[in-house]
Amino acid sequence: MLNIGSKITELRKQHNLSQAELAKQISVSRTIIGNYERNSNTPSIDVLLKMAKTFNVSVDFIIGEGQLSNYDNNILKRIDDIENLNEEDKKHLFALMDAFLRDAKTKQAYK
Repeated sequence: MLNIGSKITELRKQHNLSQAELAKQISVSRTIIGNYERNSNTPSIDVLLKMAKTFNVSVDFIIGEGQLSNYDNNILKRIDDIENLNEEDKKHLFALMDAFLRDAKTKQAYK
């Protein structure tokens, strides 16, 4: 069984939701949410999708598996937006990002 209970708890608390409030939003009982958080039960795909929409994350992010599991929807949206740029705009954006990341790494190294 996947250990997603802590991720559900973390996301619920980040969104300032009680178990009862989350349960109401995704149409399950509060008891079920408690079971998910204790890893007593595993949510169905349907429930995972509802949670992902409620928390604005991917299903991969909730279950902690898969290529996209470390990225929330804001990052994924930006990646998708970049992918849709023309090649010249991508080149400029990547040059800007590379410069920023280089500077950030340099600052980190000298701390």
